[in-house]
Amino acid sequence: MPENRRRFLQAAMTAAASTRAWGANDRIRIALLGSGGRGRYVTGQALKTSQVDLAAICDVYEPRREQAQKELNPAAQLYVDYRQVLERKDIDAVVIGSPDHWHTPMTIDAVRAGKDVYVEKPVTHNIPEGEDLIKAVRETKRVVQIGYQQRSWEHFIMGREIIAKGTLGKVSLVLSSWYQNYMARMNQPAVADLAKLDWRRFQGNAPERPFEAVRFLRWRMFFDYGGGHLTDLYSHFCDVIHWYMDSDTPKSVQAVGGKYFITYGDCPDTITAAYDYPGFGVTYTGTLNGALHGGTIIFRGSRALMRVTRDGLEVYPEGVLPAEKTHYPEPSIQLRSQADGGLAHVANWLDAIRARKDPSCPVEPGVAAARAAHLGNQAYRSGAAVKWPG
Repeated sequence: MPENRRRFLQAAMTAAASTRAWGANDRIRIALLGSGGRGRYVTGQALKTSQVDLAAICDVYEPRREQAQKELNPAAQLYVDYRQVLERKDIDAVVIGSPDHWHTPMTIDAVRAGKDVYVEKPVTHNIPEGEDLIKAVRETKRVVQIGYQQRSWEHFIMGREIIAKGTLGKVSLVLSSWYQNYMARMNQPAVADLAKLDWRRFQGNAPERPFEAVRFLRWRMFFDYGGGHLTDLYSHFCDVIHWYMDSDTPKSVQAVGGKYFITYGDCPDTITAAYDYPGFGVTYTGTLNGALHGGTIIFRGSRALMRVTRDGLEVYPEGVLPAEKTHYPEPSIQLRSQADGGLAHVANWLDAIRARKDPSCPVEPGVAAARAAHLGNQAYRSGAAVKWPG
């Protein structure tokens, strides 16, 4: 079949699928592609909304498939090849919880098969994937939600409104950090049963490597499959910064760090990155050997400072304390978080599917946040500043 004819038929099928009229009581039939911990969590949140039925579970590792089936729906059909799931006409949407290097290929295949998508961050594994992904999503008119749940989280939404009102004044510096205690678990022996794993399918478009359990179980620390700190943690906060500051493209990035205690993999366990945006700067620091203080974003403005975490936010006015004092004044605005934004983010996606509109984190900002993380990794790996366009 000529390529132009194939594309015409594909577009026609996608357009027909997108015209489905959703009633208030219609159930959305979903499938889970990649049933590790995060994929099971997001799918569990979707089930809590009582709007969906889980029809299929796909994973390259048999114990994960069976665990997800037991936890989420014993009647769900199990698959090893996600393409077989996408061939099913009775499935409306998919949740993608695979390793990072599969996010873009799975999403593109899903939207071209007429499925709506919730895909975990980072939505791309490298910068060139972003353009292809945006094109596929917009051509097929599918509803794609990227897993930056802060955009559906009450106090994060309030934080953006505070900056938009000018409460902080001119913001010239954003400080971000995230600390987690991976050391306690990631230096434990990695054990996986190769007889129950499709290792070739797991690797996908990554360079072909001999099987190692640590590569499979701790893929986030290998650039073949993930991107370490910057894609796994910082990209969450990077998206918030882009959203709040209405600026999503750094002019240049520098990064330093190292593997100081995690002995395997390519990605640093400790990193500092500095981003130069038009009109403001951003820093990120992180390490994986202790969790105290968790994750924080601080917006330093001429009138006030705003501190945002997953616990809530506080705004501290300038000019209340004498200069050089090292403690904060009483906050002029304070909001404590009462819930994880995950449920609200999934519910937002399901609402967007019914309304056929963009969700709270559509593909373009997801690509931009991933791109900034990739630029940071490029700077770390090259040992030099990286400019964009690079």
